Amino acid sequence: MAASNPTHPEDGGAVVVERQTLRLKPPAMYQVILLNDNFTPMEFVVVVIQHFFNKDRETATQIMLKVHQDGRGVCGVYTRDIAATKVEQVIGAARQAGHPLQCVMEAI
Repeated sequence: MAASNPTHPEDGGAVVVERQTLRLKPPAMYQVILLNDNFTPMEFVVVVIQHFFNKDRETATQIMLKVHQDGRGVCGVYTRDIAATKVEQVIGAARQAGHPLQCVMEAI
């Protein structure tokens, strides 16, 4: 006796499909952090934060003071590719201006 195939027309053509819900994890997020140094002017740091992280002057100044006082300050939280791009943009702008400002990203 042959095995029955549920999709075979002789069996009535009934097909049972189970829906499987895909559970996608949200993307990993990264903090973009500026590190303090004793050479980069505070005003330059404020301008960088305003330009690359779209912060208003007051918020940018608060982040700059955090960097100055605590040695580091978080400028924003992004997905990996965006965070990496921001790090490269900040470092590029700092080097072009002749400043040793460091910017890194850390997974959260």
